Amino acid sequence: MEIFLEILKYTIPSLIVFATAYFLLKLYLDDRLRYEKAVQRNESLKTTLPLRLQAYERLTLLCDRAGIPNTLFRIRMSGMTTGDLRGSLMLAISQEFDHNTSQQLYVSDTLWQIITLAKNETLAFISQTANHLPPDSDCEELVSALLKAVDDMPISPLQRAIVAIRMEAGQLF
Repeated sequence: MEIFLEILKYTIPSLIVFATAYFLLKLYLDDRLRYEKAVQRNESLKTTLPLRLQAYERLTLLCDRAGIPNTLFRIRMSGMTTGDLRGSLMLAISQEFDHNTSQQLYVSDTLWQIITLAKNETLAFISQTANHLPPDSDCEELVSALLKAVDDMPISPLQRAIVAIRMEAGQLF
């Protein structure tokens, strides 16, 4: 029994020293790991932040260029029929959107869905407005109908998308 007590006399203090050293070393290594992750995150931000800001800029430009008044200004030509203008408008907006699909990598899924929905609503709006006119009539009838309807809207779907882009971009700072 005396030998057992002698062994415990030396073993218990050494276990306490070991446990203390283990926990202190674990705390130090955990803290060091957190620090390394923070440094890595900051380095990553230096690379991705400019790309994300550029994506927000490009998507804002997409929404502005895909707006009905701006698209009309770019593609309207004399001698077009309502059907020609309708097709050209829908094609131009779709191409503008397709040209910027890679930007979805840098924005949230929710924002990308808002932008996609805005594009689809704009295309549907053009289609509905054009359906009330004969396809072989002068394009000026469609132009005036679209511009009047846009003026009557409190806010267009693409303008709502721009607001969503600004809100998400503002969260970066």
